[in-house]
Amino acid sequence: MRTPPSLLSLTVDSALHNLSHISDLSHLPDHILLDLFLRTLNAGKLNEKVLKLFIAAGKDEVLALIQALNIKQTLNPVLPTRCSERRF
Repeated sequence: MRTPPSLLSLTVDSALHNLSHISDLSHLPDHILLDLFLRTLNAGKLNEKVLKLFIAAGKDEVLALIQALNIKQTLNPVLPTRCSERRF
């Protein structure tokens, strides 16, 4: 007989499902945040917004894992614009 999932596991699964609606992860303990990050990777739900959310949490273990996996934020190029009138 299978054991039922723990309340913590159900909570992390729910957070993973609703990750796009969460605005701050800094209040989570390190081990829960790391578990959520690993489950996010396994589910294929890591995008730019979610990555910024994990980086903004500022937890050392998650930041080290992001660096170890060589995950980088994409930098959008800024096209130069003319700020002033052209003078002849």
